[in-house]
Amino acid sequence: MAVAEAIRDRQGVPISHTYIWQLRTGRRDNPTLQHPTALAEHFGVPVPYFLDDELAARVDAQLKLLPGLRTAGVTEIAMRAADVSPGARAGISEAVRQVGVAEHGPDRSARAGGTRR
Repeated sequence: MAVAEAIRDRQGVPISHTYIWQLRTGRRDNPTLQHPTALAEHFGVPVPYFLDDELAARVDAQLKLLPGLRTAGVTEIAMRAADVSPGARAGISEAVRQVGVAEHGPDRSARAGGTRR
């Protein structure tokens, strides 16, 4: 009920919690473009999220990472790194990889997304 109410209040799109439930359960299909657009805006996902299972899985995986990234301070590091040259970002990435190797060994660092050299 809160989703429908938020969409109506913030976006002015007429939608009910029953209609959202019907879409989720497949009891209704072929919605007008305004409803998936409003839902996507509300949840902060692209509209194709509701149509493409592969895209939905990728977005879901990214969303699952966010709380951990925020807790770990990774977001702050990434925001600062976004403001430097590509060469400097490569240096930062290498420095982080080296710290990972020093703390966890080369095998674990490689699994976590680092590159082995």
